[in-house]
Amino acid sequence: MIKLQQFFMRYKKQLLLVNTILLLLAEGSKWLLHMNLPYQTLMLIVGIVGVLPIALTAISSLRVKLISIDVLVSLAVLGAFIIGKFNEAAIVTWLFMLGDVLEELTLKKTRSAVADLTKMAPQTALVVQDDGSTEKEDVDFIDPGEKILVKTGDQVPVDGKVISGSGYLNEASVNGESKLVNKKAGNEVYAGTILENGTLTVETTAVGEDTTFGKIIEMVEEAQDTKSHTEKLINRFSKYYTPAVLVIAIAVGLITKDLKLAITVMVLGCPGALVIGVPVSTVAGIGNGAKSGIMFKGSQVMDQTHRIDEIAFDKTGTLTVGHPEVSAIEVLNGPKDEIIKLAAQIERQSNHPLAQAIAKLNKQKPASIKVETVKGKGIIAILNNQKYYLGNQDLIVENTRTNAKLDKTINHLSQLGNSIVAFANEDQSQLAVFGIKDQLRPEANDALTRLKELGVKKLVMLSGDNQETAERIAAKLSIDEVHGQMLPQDKAAFVKKERAKGHHIAFIGDGINDSPALANANVAIAVGSGTDVAIEVSDIVLVKNDLRKIAYAFGLSKKTILNMNENIVMALLTVLLLFIGLFAGYVEMASGMFIHEFSILIVILNGMRLIKFQQKIDDHQVYNQQNKVALDM
Repeated sequence: MIKLQQFFMRYKKQLLLVNTILLLLAEGSKWLLHMNLPYQTLMLIVGIVGVLPIALTAISSLRVKLISIDVLVSLAVLGAFIIGKFNEAAIVTWLFMLGDVLEELTLKKTRSAVADLTKMAPQTALVVQDDGSTEKEDVDFIDPGEKILVKTGDQVPVDGKVISGSGYLNEASVNGESKLVNKKAGNEVYAGTILENGTLTVETTAVGEDTTFGKIIEMVEEAQDTKSHTEKLINRFSKYYTPAVLVIAIAVGLITKDLKLAITVMVLGCPGALVIGVPVSTVAGIGNGAKSGIMFKGSQVMDQTHRIDEIAFDKTGTLTVGHPEVSAIEVLNGPKDEIIKLAAQIERQSNHPLAQAIAKLNKQKPASIKVETVKGKGIIAILNNQKYYLGNQDLIVENTRTNAKLDKTINHLSQLGNSIVAFANEDQSQLAVFGIKDQLRPEANDALTRLKELGVKKLVMLSGDNQETAERIAAKLSIDEVHGQMLPQDKAAFVKKERAKGHHIAFIGDGINDSPALANANVAIAVGSGTDVAIEVSDIVLVKNDLRKIAYAFGLSKKTILNMNENIVMALLTVLLLFIGLFAGYVEMASGMFIHEFSILIVILNGMRLIKFQQKIDDHQVYNQQNKVALDM
């Protein structure tokens, strides 16, 4: 039986196509050729082919003591065969197969996130030998205490402590923060982070599954195994509906001693509108979302989304743009335009993220520039026989002179959360300070305000940055709680704790470090510009990177669930009217079939209304918010 079920599952779409063609041929033989025998024969074939996978699923559910909708459909189709209503059997099974395929198309969701994370984990390491040479080894064979050499551009393969060398690490895979971290002797480093420049010798403290990166993989894997999605609405409902119809049919048969009437009750009680109504609403709602740049991964996601009362946001790349930009330029001496032009031309020679932020300020191609990199401090450039210094405060002081006004400006911008790049020529006749930091998305505040209006009670920001910086950014937004210095496991633990309190929580993030929290949330929302892993773990993807789309997703979810419930009510009302008409003597099988098909058309048309659902986004508000952010800087 298992092999037969696997066959039907594998060729589900092909069987639906075959049955659709046979149905069309049957209807053609009846209405165009007026031939009843081919019509009945084709309908019988469609009914048999259609009921087999449904009956196999029904048997499986009965084995676990669950009377599912498949049980009712199987018995109703069998009853239709007994009383010779092959067309009823064919139409019901075809609708059931169509609904199942439609649902599967919307639920198609990759589960390769753990595999992708594993591929991203470092596989080899340069192990320092006793004689000072290095040898490449598989990370699985490295023991704590061994010394590892990490070069510029390499991933750190182990968790450990720097024992010599220095450099700048990109730790976004662990803490989600875009700014580089200077590492030197005594500092800890984590597997999976990337050394952007410099050279480090690291003493191993943890490898493989015991590293921070390994624990991220483990947390995602555990969450995916244990996270239980909401049951399909149709299944939840059928727990009660199916036994009720069966009891009524049996009671009618026992009281009236009329087998045909009992079977008729069961056949009419199998609501085609109920079978197709939920998938139609799902497809229409998900189609609307896709058109608006929102990808929902199934109707159960919408069911969970409309229940959300709390949302936790990652900071970097979610509420902010995710990369450093120049936020302030303080010119202490010299012409501002000339300084910006020179600084941009010089910094174009460097690949450092802070340098690239300044380089964007002027697109003019530079003249011939000689550049010398001063490790850990900045660069010295020679242009038109003049020396220019761009870097930290030490670089300027060591090569020019101290300046109280410069010190004060640097301190002020640093307190505002900026990374600092100072610019000076030899006599400080040209002197400026560039403040560089990640910027809030211009639509962020408007998006959060909309969510509050939609009834979300609590908005939380979780950041790998320090508490003070996180609070400074949150102060510009409608945020209720701020938690800084959060590692991936801390974010996941927070989400679990809120769920344990009874909250329905959504988490919104974009990075590998967010994946454990995403996997543990009731609803996981990924920003489309995020990593593949975050997108795969998520339930909703914002393709267009517009946070206002979250509110649209919430509104669309509420509307879709309402539409599903309307279809269920209409299906139930149809069955109730059929039963009343049947027992009152006004409805027979033929007229009952007509009402059945009419109710199916009604729920389809009702579901299609979701295609026209719209929620206006006010770009004027976002423009004002963008200007406000710029003024705050």
